[in-house]
Amino acid sequence: MTDQEAKARRRAIYLLPNLFTTAALFCGFYAVVAAMHGYFEAAASAIFIAMVFDGFDGRVARLIHCESEFGAQFDSLSDLVAFGVAPALVSLSWSLSTLGKVGWMASFIFLVCAALRLARFNTQIGVVDKRFFIGLASPPAAALIAAMVWVCAVKEIEVDSTIAIVAAFVVATTGLLMVSNFKYYSFKNIDIKGRIPFVALLAIIFVYIVIFIDPASVLFLCALIYALSGPVMALKVWRTKK
Repeated sequence: MTDQEAKARRRAIYLLPNLFTTAALFCGFYAVVAAMHGYFEAAASAIFIAMVFDGFDGRVARLIHCESEFGAQFDSLSDLVAFGVAPALVSLSWSLSTLGKVGWMASFIFLVCAALRLARFNTQIGVVDKRFFIGLASPPAAALIAAMVWVCAVKEIEVDSTIAIVAAFVVATTGLLMVSNFKYYSFKNIDIKGRIPFVALLAIIFVYIVIFIDPASVLFLCALIYALSGPVMALKVWRTKK
């Protein structure tokens, strides 16, 4: 392949991966619209569906060898909407708006941290260890906020001042974790095409069953554990060095 052909390939626009990216973008937009009308369970679910589409676009592009610079930039903009704007506005519509300026500032902290996280990630591609993310990635950060809203909506928990204050703390702290220097395991070194033992397959099936029993609570617990894994790992390293 000549240099001109390589440059043309990087500038090309491919249909299939960008369809997945557009679907993720639409889910983020739908989450905002649903939250504005008080459908918080649907809004939270849309953010998780966006995560599924976001996980497919890059893998599909690599699988059929149609990576492009346009696709990478489009994916970043879609992530900002689906995992930055959507969680911030969903949480604001759900409870943070009752706190006035404190609420929308917590929401804005999450949004601006998501934008900074994505910008930093784009500049560190090919530089940092692929096994780890530096700072909490925006999709699991959005998952934590969405799952929190989902749990409260499903359990019909009444939003009062205490819930709103806790939610503001969680939203702002999650945003700060995105721009932190904590390392998070990326799971990118897992070979999904490799062979696995039969027991591992049974474990995966069991996880699916548990999720379907109470998806909101299970996803919230998983997102919370992953968000805390970075600080816990850093504390463990610090104690080891000390």
